[in-house]
Amino acid sequence: MTVTSSPMPPAFTNDDFAARMRRVVSAAAENDLAGVIVTPGPDLVWLIGYRPTAITERLTMLVLSPDNDPTLLVPILERPDAEAAEGAGSVSLVDWEDGTDPYEVAGLLLRPDGEFGISDSAWAMHLLGLQRALPRTRYASLTECLPMMRAVKDDNELMRLAAAGAAADSTYGEIVQRHFADRRETEVAADLTDLLREFGHEQVDFTVVGSGPNGAKPHHEAGDRVIEPGDAVVLDFGGLRFGYGSDTTRTVCVGEPTSEIREVHEIVRLAQQAGVDAVRPGVTCQEVDRAARKVIRDAGYGEQFIHRTGHGIGVTTHEPPYMVEGEEQPLVPGMCFSVEPGIYLAGRFGVRIEDIVTVTEDGGRRLNNTNHGLRIVE
Repeated sequence: MTVTSSPMPPAFTNDDFAARMRRVVSAAAENDLAGVIVTPGPDLVWLIGYRPTAITERLTMLVLSPDNDPTLLVPILERPDAEAAEGAGSVSLVDWEDGTDPYEVAGLLLRPDGEFGISDSAWAMHLLGLQRALPRTRYASLTECLPMMRAVKDDNELMRLAAAGAAADSTYGEIVQRHFADRRETEVAADLTDLLREFGHEQVDFTVVGSGPNGAKPHHEAGDRVIEPGDAVVLDFGGLRFGYGSDTTRTVCVGEPTSEIREVHEIVRLAQQAGVDAVRPGVTCQEVDRAARKVIRDAGYGEQFIHRTGHGIGVTTHEPPYMVEGEEQPLVPGMCFSVEPGIYLAGRFGVRIEDIVTVTEDGGRRLNNTNHGLRIVE
């Protein structure tokens, strides 16, 4: 196997991180928030490129507000790592020592009667500590108050997502050359993990291998079932490359498929195409879901499509926006998300096809480009 590599994208700069923080402060003000509190997790990585080496009980938080410059509060023993973060030059650093009250220090950075958006990943003990220190403050989940915070990607982010998608495509192109019959699902999943890493992923998040009846479970964990001739096998895999996510799904068949497998696969292929065709600026997220779902419902399998049509992707493999009924957020150029309809026949087999799509100025562009036809494997 020849491993091809994508060029290294440009490093993010302090200006990139500063621009992101300005966007968040502006969005917070538009939503009547006094500011935003960001704790370790994907939001902090996106905003300043800082991922603490060990996420512990010690309080770490970035405070963004119109009243002050961006400020990162860290335990003093972790200050050197924080100073080495990609975006450290775009924030002020404040530290605290063991034996002191970190919430008292944090309180100096917050308006005492304000409402703040706070990371979904914040520990309850930290939120309760802030409430004790500043009893008149109020807090709202960032996913609820600023759900689109990371949704629109810049050119550098799109380059990274495209590289991750290409690596996932190369992984699929290689895995279908491998033997499936008489092997356990876990063995094929291990191959997927190895291939994702060989094609440049620094992190593998999931390798779903659902064979036969296990394919009817959308998030099946690869198990000890031995793959048999005639099985439809759902392959759903992804992770991070250059810090950004991949996620693709194809369904293959071991040997000659039945007419029913062929029929269901073709319905899902048409549904996935309809979802992608619906992507363009101004269309709401739910319209993408409706377009894909209509094809499956009209074919008589509506009750067997049991999940949303898609999810956003970026520094995590699942994030807003979500392609689901009730989500009226309009699509904006630069948004990236999956389009992944499926049909699941309990106890028999399942079929799912998934690509990552980015919204362009006049439509949508796939970041996965492997063949959508039913692939026969050995």
